[in-house]
Amino acid sequence: MSTVSRDTMMLTTPFHSRVEAMCDLNDWGNWMGYTTPNAYFDVELEYFAVRSTTGVFDLSPMNKYRISGPDASRYMDRLVTRDVSKIGIDRVGYAIWCNDAGQVLDDGTIFRFAENEFRLCSYQRADDWLAWNTLGFDVSVENVSESIAALAVQGPTSCTILTLLGCENLNQLKPFGMAHYTFEGHPLMVSRTGFTGDLGYEVWVPPETAEALWDRLFELGHEYLIKPFGSHALELARIEAGFLQAHVDFLPAEDVVRVGRTRSPFELGLGWLVHFSKPLFNGRSALLKEQEQGSRYRFALLDVAGNKPAEHSFIMKDGKVVGTVTSAAWCPTAKSNLAYAQIEMPHGAVGDELVAEIYYQRELHWTQLYAPCKVIDGPIFQPARRRQTPAPPQ
Repeated sequence: MSTVSRDTMMLTTPFHSRVEAMCDLNDWGNWMGYTTPNAYFDVELEYFAVRSTTGVFDLSPMNKYRISGPDASRYMDRLVTRDVSKIGIDRVGYAIWCNDAGQVLDDGTIFRFAENEFRLCSYQRADDWLAWNTLGFDVSVENVSESIAALAVQGPTSCTILTLLGCENLNQLKPFGMAHYTFEGHPLMVSRTGFTGDLGYEVWVPPETAEALWDRLFELGHEYLIKPFGSHALELARIEAGFLQAHVDFLPAEDVVRVGRTRSPFELGLGWLVHFSKPLFNGRSALLKEQEQGSRYRFALLDVAGNKPAEHSFIMKDGKVVGTVTSAAWCPTAKSNLAYAQIEMPHGAVGDELVAEIYYQRELHWTQLYAPCKVIDGPIFQPARRRQTPAPPQ
């Protein structure tokens, strides 16, 4: 379970003693009330651990909810936009959920353990929203965040290290699959999931085994150059892989103050998660109307000329501002300057040529430049090992 740091009065995870010992830079951030490292020793070296060997990230602050009961499956189908019946037992599915206006509240992952037993993992705390939606359903929703510790173990040698830990036949686990093991007499679950776009896994254990798990992983992974990585390196990896981040690429509809600042699944490029084959789900009517009438915005992935990240830039077409950048980075493995942007319709189709108005500061001097950019049809970094089964040996 989590504890409170006397120095910061913030929550700490079950791995904190080990994380703190390795955080040479003493660079900390706030993840939903938890103190977590932005960087341990060097952002780029942490990033390259994920891409070249194995990186370990403390996932424990993620909100986790156990959803069970006779109507759990029906409840989940009402809650999220995707068809939950397509998620098999011991499988994981990516999902989003909307308010009645069809605006995205959050995204997350659904773990299915049985016909009517799920775990929903989300960035935002969703206790009230989940409780309100139980009306009319015979279902139990329990916040189990503090009873589960989790690590993301990501990179080319991640399967090898976890196999040494005792996770037999892990190389046979398909993407979005789950496997169950024991560690020091306690349950250990491994899912082939992650936020880096690489071969990788997430490991879920009771808090009392957290420190022992960390120690054993780093002992077994020493010869494989295992390293911890913080949120800044994760940000690089997820942008390169094409993943969205709440509060960065979109604002949860429950949090916004100004009208028009929320986004629908279609406006975030997540229309593939909206399954109208289901008879009813939150936001269905509004999303059907949007599909018929068209969206306000288009989410675009941009390949930007040069090597200056287009953070917080305006996007222009024929001298007119038509959008804004939400995320941007020079991505070392892809060797590309990538940006995500919200573009006003009808602009932003694949192949559209735009201009990013970039401002950057060097030694107290601000420079403005206009960088050509082009809308591309998907992330540039998509290594075969990400989906390869059996997972390639390293």
